[in-house]
Amino acid sequence: MRITLIGQSAFGQKVLEALAQDDADEIVGVFAPPAKEGRPDDPVITSAKELGIQSFDFKRLRDQEAVDQFKALDPELCVMAFVTDIVPMEMINFPSLGTIQYHPSMLPKHRGPSSINWPIINGETETGLTIFWPDEGLDTGPVLKQVPVEIGSDETLGSVYFNKLFPLGVEAMVESVNLVREGNAPRIVQDESGATYEGWCRAKDVTVDWSADSSTVFNMIRGGDPQPGANTVFGETVVSLYDASRSDSSPASAGEILEISDSGITVSAADGTVTIGRVREKGGPKQSAAEWAESKNISVGDRLG
Repeated sequence: MRITLIGQSAFGQKVLEALAQDDADEIVGVFAPPAKEGRPDDPVITSAKELGIQSFDFKRLRDQEAVDQFKALDPELCVMAFVTDIVPMEMINFPSLGTIQYHPSMLPKHRGPSSINWPIINGETETGLTIFWPDEGLDTGPVLKQVPVEIGSDETLGSVYFNKLFPLGVEAMVESVNLVREGNAPRIVQDESGATYEGWCRAKDVTVDWSADSSTVFNMIRGGDPQPGANTVFGETVVSLYDASRSDSSPASAGEILEISDSGITVSAADGTVTIGRVREKGGPKQSAAEWAESKNISVGDRLG
C-alpha cells in the first residue's frame, strides 16, 4: 500500500520506524508539526529524513496547500499516530482504503485529549488503547482494534503511558496496517451508551483538596504525574506534587504535615496520609520533597493547602 503518516513526537516517530522496518508497504509521505524557532525538528521529521521519506511540516493541515500536497501523494491509507492538529475530512476521506488513528483509551470511554489522566484520577483499574477509523466526530469512528491494559494501584500517568500504552500502541498500529492490507480490518460501531468525554486535564483540575479521602488525593497526584502536575500551596507558593504513596495511618487535620524524611513529606488527608516524594515550584526544576521542605523552613505541624 501507499501510506502517508500524520504524527508527532516520540510515538509518531516509533510508529514510522516500525512501519518502515516492516517494509511491507511504501511510505510516500510524512506530515508533522513545524519546529519552533530555535528548536530541532520534530522526531518524526528527523526519522523521515534518515529513512529517505518525503516529509512536510505545514503549520495547519487545514490549509489548502497542505491538503493539496497530501492528495498529490495519492495515498491508499493514512496512519494518524499522535495528532493534535485538526485534520480536515478532505484528508481523512481521501485515501482509497481510509484513515486509521491511535487513541489511548478503550473507546467509547474517555474520548478527548487527556484520556490517560482521567482514568487514573478516577481510580479506575483498567484502561487501554484503540485503533479506529476517524469520522466527523471526536474519537467517535468505528473501532478496528483494541488492547486493554491494567492500571496498577501505584502507577502514574507516566508509567501507564511509557511502559504500556506507548509500546503496545506502536505494535497495534503495525498490526492494524497489516489487517487493512489483508482486507481483514474490522469496522465495529462504537456503543454510544457507554461513551464518556473529558476535556484537557489542566493544573486547575488537579488542585488537591486535603480534606478529601487519601485515595482521592493519591489518585489525583498520580494521574497528573508528570503532566500537568497535581498542585497545592504552602503559604503563597504553588507547588506541584510527584512520586506519591498513600497509607491508612491515622490522619490529623487536613493538610497537616506529619513527617519529613528522606522519603518525602507525609501529609494528612481525611482518612489517611499521602507521602510526596518530589515537588516542583512553578518555573523551577523537580527536587526531592525533603530538600524543598528544608529550603522553605517547613516543619512538622505546618500545613499545605
